Amino acid sequence: MEILKKTNFKGLVQKLQEGSYVLFFTADWCPDCRFIKPAMPEIEAEYANYKFIQVDRDENIALCQEMMILGIPSFVVYKDGEELARFVNKDRKTKKQVEDFLNSVD
Repeated sequence: MEILKKTNFKGLVQKLQEGSYVLFFTADWCPDCRFIKPAMPEIEAEYANYKFIQVDRDENIALCQEMMILGIPSFVVYKDGEELARFVNKDRKTKKQVEDFLNSVD
C-alpha cells in the first residue's frame, strides 16, 4: 500500500486523475485503525482493481478537514479524479464491513 506524503486536496485530486483508488485514512495512535490494518493486505488482494493509498490523518490534518474526514479509520473511493463513495465515521470497521462497502461501489 502506498503511503501518501503530506499534500492538500488539490494535490490529492491531481494524483487521483487516472485510475481507481481507495484512500485509507488512519493514524498510528488509533486502536480501531490498528484493528483493521492486519486485514488490509487481504482486502487489497481481493480488490486488485483499486490502488490503495494510506493517508496519515495527523500528517494530513488540513486535507482531512477539507475532505470532512471526521473519524478514523475511514475509506474513500475515487475513480478518475472523482469521489464515488465514502465509508467515513469513527467506528471500528471489520474486514467484512470494508468488503461490503467496496462491493457496494462496483
